[in-house]
Amino acid sequence: MVQSPSKPITLEEFLKLPETKPASEYIDGQIIQKPMPQGKHSTIQTEFSTAVNVILKPRQVARAFSELRCTFGERSIVPDISVFTGKRIPRDQNGEIANTFSLAPDWTIEILSPDQSQTKVTKNILHCLKHGTQMGWLIDPDEQTIFVYLPKQQPEVFDALEQALPVPSFASELSLSVGTVFGWLLG
Repeated sequence: MVQSPSKPITLEEFLKLPETKPASEYIDGQIIQKPMPQGKHSTIQTEFSTAVNVILKPRQVARAFSELRCTFGERSIVPDISVFTGKRIPRDQNGEIANTFSLAPDWTIEILSPDQSQTKVTKNILHCLKHGTQMGWLIDPDEQTIFVYLPKQQPEVFDALEQALPVPSFASELSLSVGTVFGWLLG
């Protein structure tokens, strides 16, 4: 849902507004509220984050975050899953994970919800790639298809259950197939 304020709002003004549920994003001067996640979306989001964190987090290689606000390049977006390499995770003065992430994730994953605009989601992935993200995934549960985006390359389509999915180089230990991702919906 696009919310049109009576007068244009700046990114700084947007960031001072109270958070909404589901989250709102600031894109090209507009406030756009994300749709409420439903069963398939929530299942894939939870299982994917767990898979990444079980394998990559213990050695501090990378960490997956669900619904984390990332503000960069004059946008403030909330990817379904943001994966950051350990050395790029912002820290506060106590060494704890910071509340504010003012950078693009290393890997962005979006899960298409019913009635969600694939164009809007794709634009967010491309925005991330333009600002340093190594890889973007768009997971479409209804079509059981995963689109993989790399900087300055044509997207690849993965829709055969046995297909191994490419992951960023830092996540090479993570072995996922199309069947694994959509198999989570059976459990």
